[in-house]
Amino acid sequence: MSDDEDTAASYNNTQRAFLQALLTRQTITFEEAKPLLATILTANDPNRPTLEGDVTQEDFENYIHTINDTISPFDYEIRSSLDQVTRERIYALVNTTSDALTQMATVHTPDEIAFVKRVIDAMFDTNNTQRAEVFAVRSMDAVKLSKVPNSERRDSGQTQGRTQGEGAVASLTMSQAEEVLSSMVEEGWFDLSQKGYYSLTERSLMELRNWLLDMYNEDAEDAEDDEEPHLRIKMCAACRQIVTKGQRCPNLPCNVRLHEQCVNNMFRAQGGQRQCRECKTEWTEAPPVGEKAARNTGGRRPNDRRSTTNGTHDESDAGAGADD
Repeated sequence: MSDDEDTAASYNNTQRAFLQALLTRQTITFEEAKPLLATILTANDPNRPTLEGDVTQEDFENYIHTINDTISPFDYEIRSSLDQVTRERIYALVNTTSDALTQMATVHTPDEIAFVKRVIDAMFDTNNTQRAEVFAVRSMDAVKLSKVPNSERRDSGQTQGRTQGEGAVASLTMSQAEEVLSSMVEEGWFDLSQKGYYSLTERSLMELRNWLLDMYNEDAEDAEDDEEPHLRIKMCAACRQIVTKGQRCPNLPCNVRLHEQCVNNMFRAQGGQRQCRECKTEWTEAPPVGEKAARNTGGRRPNDRRSTTNGTHDESDAGAGADD
């Protein structure tokens, strides 16, 4: 049989049921998938019950591979990434050709999408400075973004009209903004922390990765001849995934970032040397990336020779102060 015939033959009702379950969940981990697959397989063949412990990582990966082969012609794919805090692998169904903002247009109005874009701007631009890389926005500040700024009103007739087929965008009421934020959480795009900060979920980072990099990182050709491109979004020096929660080099102008659980892996690979692999600064009292950066003002600025001691950071201890 041809490869297409093999794929068609292996894709059956159990894969369809798993894909349908993933559509309702947005994301899933292997541990969450085990009881789900056991239930699906048992329902498919009651005479041969499948226990949760019978489902192996290999079985799960084979399911993902078979489903991806089937849905790839429709521009969908199940992708995975490591949770930035727990480092548990998360799987999500993503659209490979359109960004999340385009997908939101099917269930949200142009004014609501423009509001969501303003919130993301606050995460990745306003609250992402050399002094504090927060990558999140307080709920009260997010709601205030319901009002369209004058600059956006002037540009919306051109930009927003091209992207959504509408005229100038309008402001939302504060109650409407709260409803949109709640829907972003329910739909799996935003996460709302216990400290009241909105941030992008792992699923959003997977699906929006290319759009985020294009939107917020400066292209090499746009940079001055004697300057490095400005990178608002940095990749982990160990796992090469986006860092919106973790640590940054104590030398603030340096672009090296690490997820919390990648720190020891990096230093182990360096033979125990706890220093930045790029600028060689001692990796002590590394400033946090994420909510805690809203309060933290640590780090070593240029010509700062103060000695420091090592520390770790817990995202749950994020301060409530606004970043500068």
